[in-house]
Parts: sequence; structure tokens; C-alpha cells
Amino acid sequence: MEEITLHWYALKVFYNKVFEIEDLLDAMGIETYLAVDKMLLKGAAHLIARRHIATLKAQGKRDTRYMEEGALIFQRTPLVSSLLFFRADEGGLRAVESAMKDANDNAKGFIFKTADWKQYAIIPDRQMATFRLVTAKGSEGLEFFSSDSLTRFKEGRKVRVKEGPFKGAEGYIKRIRRDRRLLVSIEGIVAVATAYIPPELLETVPE
Repeated sequence: MEEITLHWYALKVFYNKVFEIEDLLDAMGIETYLAVDKMLLKGAAHLIARRHIATLKAQGKRDTRYMEEGALIFQRTPLVSSLLFFRADEGGLRAVESAMKDANDNAKGFIFKTADWKQYAIIPDRQMATFRLVTAKGSEGLEFFSSDSLTRFKEGRKVRVKEGPFKGAEGYIKRIRRDRRLLVSIEGIVAVATAYIPPELLETVPE
């Protein structure tokens, strides 16, 4: 039996339709990851969202901008505008490629390619795991950068976080606006800098 190999890829979604595309890929059985902030809704905002969700449920639909946790409702906001990650084999990759065109052959988005534009860019599992670890708790203390903006920051040593909420994350200590911060990047796509992490919580790792 042929072994199925799954890889992570990044998708840039047009027209602020990232939640719709996330839902579409989910319906296709494609695993996705969207880095989001979760804001607890209260008062009138909670009641409006509750009615909206109930109406959609009655129609057999859902709105993935919202998350229900018991009686609580959270609104999801992308941390990086219109950037969605998905994990697929070769067949799933081609299915997503096809899904990025509408009935009139207009593009809904694009899958990131390698620097030479010859093939789709595979994201190493370790990079993806670290990015998910750092972004899983929302935007507090985080700052995002495009990959082409990183050259203006000074080079730093590669480290691993030993303790705390980012335990296990690997990245580079970079001087960003006079502050030493842990920078985690998905090459060619996006990078995220954490808030200051005390040196005693870091250990140097080989390249």
C-alpha cells in the first residue's frame, strides 16, 4: 500500500473570505490552522451573536467567526490578515488548488510557492508546530512581520524556550526596536516575535 504523505502549506485568501475558505476546506476533509484572537462577547453583542448562531443552526449552517464554549460565545479575529494554513497530501493539495477558483475562473486566493515559483512551498512540520505553539493563545505580546521585512533585524542566536507558556518553541533572539525578543518564522511567509523572554528560560540549540 502506498504511504500517504501530508505536508503543511500556506494559503493567502482574497476579499476577507478566510472564514469561508476555512469552512470550505473543513467540509473537504482538509485539516486547517488559522491563528486567531478570541474575544469574549458580552451584553448586546453576546445576544446578537446568540440569535445569529441559532438562526444558522436551524438552517443547518454555521458561522466560524464565532466559537461557543458552553454559555460563552467568542468572536474569532485572524492574527494575520487572510492567512490560512492547511495540511494535505498531493491529492488534497490539487483539490485546494481547484477550490481557489470560482465558477467564472476568478481566483479566491493562492497557495504560497517557493522562491523560484516552480512548486508549492512545503512548510516543515517543526516550523509549523512552533508557530502554532506561539500563536495558540492569541495576540497578547505578539508582533507579526512579513518574511521580506526580517533583514532589517540583527542576527541572533538560535534558542529553545525551556519553561513558561512557550515551552518547546524554537527561534532566534533578535533585537527589535532595542528589545531582545524571540522571533519564530515560517520561511518565505510570515514571522512572529514574542514579548521579552528572560534569558534564564532559554537554552541555545545548534543550527
